[in-house]
Amino acid sequence: MGKQANLYAFSGVDTLAPALRAYVLACQEAGIARHGVFKTAVKWEKWEIFFADERAVPLDHADSNYALLKAELLDKLPADTPQPTVHAIDPAYLADTQELADQYEQALVRSFASRDSVKLPIFDLLLLGCGPDGHTCSLFPGHELLRETSAWVAPIEDSPKPPPRRITLTLNVVNHAVRVAFVATGGGKKGIMKEIFEEGNGLPCALVNEGTGERCSWFVDHAAVEGVSYPKRPFSL
Repeated sequence: MGKQANLYAFSGVDTLAPALRAYVLACQEAGIARHGVFKTAVKWEKWEIFFADERAVPLDHADSNYALLKAELLDKLPADTPQPTVHAIDPAYLADTQELADQYEQALVRSFASRDSVKLPIFDLLLLGCGPDGHTCSLFPGHELLRETSAWVAPIEDSPKPPPRRITLTLNVVNHAVRVAFVATGGGKKGIMKEIFEEGNGLPCALVNEGTGERCSWFVDHAAVEGVSYPKRPFSL
């Protein structure tokens, strides 16, 4: 068995957030260094932001992940701050989720080089959440998409969590990231966290743990892992 995922537990969001920020910056520095440049502060102009999943809704819709990013990050950056490159879905294809997924995959191809030279895109960091059923991205327990091995981005029409029509990175792509960071907080998560870390049961989050090993880090509060026997590690960079 290879090395296992890192589980970092914090007293609350106030201590979790600074650690996560430090982790993200470390990933930024490592990613930029791979291209011959090393920076120690946030350099938004060097960021390319993709969405691990997105809902098939207009970009200004309340369910849009892009709309959330815009409201919580992009609109809050100072006016003189260089903007990151954000790859949103193309709303022209909302009526056809397969075409929506294909178009988004082409955006990845353009960014990560041609499909002939890159088998899978390799993200410097994927920042993910964990649903109450153990899903992540729009990869749900027992869904046929978990067996998808050729596409980078896939459509889903029957998401058990509304809205039902979405696109998502496939498990292969998620598991090839340089680093994966999950964030899970609150006592409502302790049941599914126990299942993910102690049993696995083929849950999507557990499959990411298994596929990425030590490249995967969980940032959680104590409430989310109460009663979970998996070893917690002290956070350090």
